[in-house]
Amino acid sequence: MSDIASERLERWLGRILGIGAMTSTTLLAAGLALQLVHVRPDAADTLTHAGLIILIATPVARVVASVVDFTMSRDWTFTFLTGLVLAILLGSLMVAVR
Repeated sequence: MSDIASERLERWLGRILGIGAMTSTTLLAAGLALQLVHVRPDAADTLTHAGLIILIATPVARVVASVVDFTMSRDWTFTFLTGLVLAILLGSLMVAVR
């Protein structure tokens, strides 16, 4: 992988992590604020759950972006390894949902 491609991937992954962290933080803070003032408990629960789901999904999105980038770069070793990590994450999710 060239230095330019590596820098592009790092910027892309940084954006994904930053957006995911900011979104989940905002939703969690809004849900907590609504819970503290006892305004709308159902909305507070919804915001809190959405924030937690986004917080958990952010690293998975990072791995998906890595698989896509490595595949586009035709870096098959890293595509395979990152795909394996993605399979483990998705397998863990399946076990957790059951």
